Amino acid sequence: MEQNSTMLGKIIEVSCTIKSALKGKNFDVTLKPYLTVEEKRFAAAGDPCGCMEQYFTLNEDLKQMLESSKDSAKLDAMKRIVGMIAKGKNASELFPAVVKNVASKNIEIKKLVYVYLMRYAEEQQDLALLSISTFQRALKDPNQLIRASALRVLSSIRVPIIVPIMMLAIKEASSDLSPYVRKNAAHAIQKLYSLDPEQKEMLIEVIEKLLKDRSTLVAGSVVMAFEEVCPDRIDLIHKNYRKLCNLLVDVEEWGQVVIIHMLTRYARTQFVSPWKVDEVVDEYNENNFYESDEEQKEKDQKLKTTYTMDPDHRLLLRNTKPLLQSRNAAVVMAVAQLYWHLAPKSEAGIVSKSLVRLLRSNREVQYIVLQNIATMSIQRKGMFEPYLKSFYVRSTDPTMIKTLKVPVARASILWLIGEYCERVPKIAPDVLRKAAKNFTNEDDLVKLQILNLGAKLYLTNSKQTKLLTQYVLNLGKYDQSYDIRDRTRFIRQLIVPNEKSGALSKYAKKIFLAQKPAPLLESPFKDRDHFQLGTLSHTLNSRATGYLELSDWPEVAPDPSVRNVDVAETAKEWTGILSKPKMEKPTEKFYSESEEEEDESASTSSSGSGSDSESEKEDKEEGSTDESSGSSSPSEESTDSESDSRESAAKKTCRAVNESDSEDIKKKAEGVSKKRSTSSSSDTEYTSSDESSTGSKSESDSKSDSESGKCRNATSNKKEEKPVQDRKTPKNQDMFLLDLDDFCPVTTPVAVPRAAVLSPSLAADLEGLSLSSSSVIDVTTQVSVPTKTHELLHRMSGKGLAAHYHFSRQPGIFGDHMVPVQVTVTNTTDQKIENIHIGDKKLPPGIRMHEFNPIECLEPGGSFTATMGIDFCDSTQTASFQLCTKDDQFNVNIQPPVGELLLPVTMSEKDFKKEQGMLTGMNETSATIAVAPQNSARLVIIDRVVKAANLGVVPSGQDNIHRFAAKTVHSGSLMLVTVELKESSTAQLIINTEKTVIGSVLLRELKPVLSQG
Repeated sequence: MEQNSTMLGKIIEVSCTIKSALKGKNFDVTLKPYLTVEEKRFAAAGDPCGCMEQYFTLNEDLKQMLESSKDSAKLDAMKRIVGMIAKGKNASELFPAVVKNVASKNIEIKKLVYVYLMRYAEEQQDLALLSISTFQRALKDPNQLIRASALRVLSSIRVPIIVPIMMLAIKEASSDLSPYVRKNAAHAIQKLYSLDPEQKEMLIEVIEKLLKDRSTLVAGSVVMAFEEVCPDRIDLIHKNYRKLCNLLVDVEEWGQVVIIHMLTRYARTQFVSPWKVDEVVDEYNENNFYESDEEQKEKDQKLKTTYTMDPDHRLLLRNTKPLLQSRNAAVVMAVAQLYWHLAPKSEAGIVSKSLVRLLRSNREVQYIVLQNIATMSIQRKGMFEPYLKSFYVRSTDPTMIKTLKVPVARASILWLIGEYCERVPKIAPDVLRKAAKNFTNEDDLVKLQILNLGAKLYLTNSKQTKLLTQYVLNLGKYDQSYDIRDRTRFIRQLIVPNEKSGALSKYAKKIFLAQKPAPLLESPFKDRDHFQLGTLSHTLNSRATGYLELSDWPEVAPDPSVRNVDVAETAKEWTGILSKPKMEKPTEKFYSESEEEEDESASTSSSGSGSDSESEKEDKEEGSTDESSGSSSPSEESTDSESDSRESAAKKTCRAVNESDSEDIKKKAEGVSKKRSTSSSSDTEYTSSDESSTGSKSESDSKSDSESGKCRNATSNKKEEKPVQDRKTPKNQDMFLLDLDDFCPVTTPVAVPRAAVLSPSLAADLEGLSLSSSSVIDVTTQVSVPTKTHELLHRMSGKGLAAHYHFSRQPGIFGDHMVPVQVTVTNTTDQKIENIHIGDKKLPPGIRMHEFNPIECLEPGGSFTATMGIDFCDSTQTASFQLCTKDDQFNVNIQPPVGELLLPVTMSEKDFKKEQGMLTGMNETSATIAVAPQNSARLVIIDRVVKAANLGVVPSGQDNIHRFAAKTVHSGSLMLVTVELKESSTAQLIINTEKTVIGSVLLRELKPVLSQG
């Protein structure tokens, strides 16, 4: 009763405090049955400074502002409320007032309302349910941010009754045009599955659909959903395996971690063990001096046939290797465990340097990394030998890090002192004293050696160490480890004489002090190797909830063809048309001329060599060979001899085209069928998306324009009788009808066949299509070339060799994704400089470089301009490399302005507005700037903008609005720039793009260009 009266007294006290705080105001005060966390804190403190009064006054003010008819007041209130949430304050009482504004027409208010609802919808489910119709309408909002936020709020309402609504919303969002919305659909899948596991089959269908998505924004989220809902459905990964490998570099960091762990599990089920090859190599190296040639040949043959790495296995290893340089420790750890579990033992060592680098991170990262290093070192002891200094104990190391570094080392030192205690009579007792002081906190290995040291000193120096030894034995008697307790009892009975002592106590000295081999000290991490590295289970040394075990390597690899992407049904119909017997004259030109050339070359050379994938090209650049490749073709760094061979191949193709009409049709059909059957040998078709491209391209892209021009000239004579309009069919429109990239690994546009060739069903499908509404966006020539040069190497630093560079804005010199850079080197000395070339490169992940050809000799006072290409991956990261001469190496850097990462495009004003309408919300950034009067003329604005950034000019029907367009060099994402002149010498600068980081940097660079005088 006394406690109840005390509690009632506190409640009345709080009630009086509230009433006094609101005294003089017309409010009805009702005592709530509960208090919030902050109210309890204020009440407990006695409210010494009137905080509770301020708290309630603030809430009432915010409620009044939210009920105001002015949008400015509502917006200010929402900003303050979101600020409260960010500071960790409780704003749940404002839920009814906030949720009323969910239907606001002001886009900024609506965004902040959804931010609030995402935080409190799960706590206030009943009130959130009242607004569910508003959330459903918001799923159709033009703004992608609102659509995504509505889906997030809807999936946060944990009420089973709305499961069908959530399921429908997820299905619709998975088909949304915005990758951001599709990403949130993948997040919602996991929430719905935890709410109602019975929806698993329907959710798997959505996951299967999203796994086919080519956006890097979606990839990590859908793989996370896959791991949560159906991690055992490996069959869903088969068709998407190569795409995920190629997208990996461009996925956000936490998505990379999820994908790498999933692909590690996948690879252990689909590929045979690469560790067998190491055993064969060891046997091969044991050559007999008198071995005959035949026996040697047999061994060579055995080495070749024993193991050949699957190309898809190699693709995974190659595409994850650059991520070892990631700034994110979790990504580096994920790649390290992948190489540990999947790579040949001879290649696993490359992760050691990256793991040692992580030891400079914070203490939590060090702890996890050291645990994994300890597990690795048990099996491969020499893996970290070059970096022993990194494992020395430092005074600044936290206790847990010191403990990880030293348990075995301390035990070894104690054994040494005990074994030779008679030689160090002054040091040994003091060591025992210090060890006994910290006995209870030591590792079991160390405790055992302390007991041994005490026993030996008791026998050799009993006067100084008798009490210390008895103290240690008493501690060991009650230790938690039964090994320690048993050892303590054994030693006590052996060295301390008593009535129960047996006959062995007489020989205690001979037992303890006899010469014996050093004990085998087992690492405490020995039994952790059955857990996957980098997982919670490995850290805890216990199976955690949700842990997925790595399967054993299969003895025989499953069928690799399951990873081939299926040919579209349309392709089958077209192939049937091509394979018909000889047709009428109009069917000769089923494919465009450029397609004919490629088909002919494919059919004439298919028996001799196959096309190389992008992964094989990268291998050649690194100086390594791909075990799975039996042939090779030119890489991007093709030599003159390689280009000559391509020219001769092109000439053969031209001659083959002129032989006979009927033979052309047969060869075309054969070419398509061959491409279908060998589609697994090329990674290109899995990376054809502009958004997620990692630099791969088909063999046809490497042919020069001059070669294709020769082929067209060679065949033009026999086609002069054809109507002119047939030859002028625009190629960029053909791809809107049928995108043949889906089933054919070539990127050359395909001309649409005439109606006489189409089957009735296909003709009916195509009849209603119109090309007039399609956007036509073409890369155009540069409007302006910047004359500004940047210093690459100062003549003083370069010992007389000076170097400058500038961006030439010449598209397509080294490939679709390379930014051309002209480097001018000058010899300022009085002696010639020989062999100027590019040496070692230190490039961030994903960035590639096409080197210029070495300059053999540069005379005194002479200069030479060379062109190189760099794929900056749509980032302004610095490309670091060495500029070398015959005798010296100089470290240099090239960092691109964001305006040089673009290619100018041309489009109509209508297309510009259409694309701009799809890139609003979070994809839009703007600023108001003051424009100097002399900069307000149209020509001046155009000149200044195109000099600062490689943009194309878009026609504008309004004098005060200037529009510019470009696409990023690497991913092809649109970059739309609008300069709208306002009154009083101001202008609004607007940039719309999916690449929001590049957009904000470009905005910052363009502002001073337009504002300066």
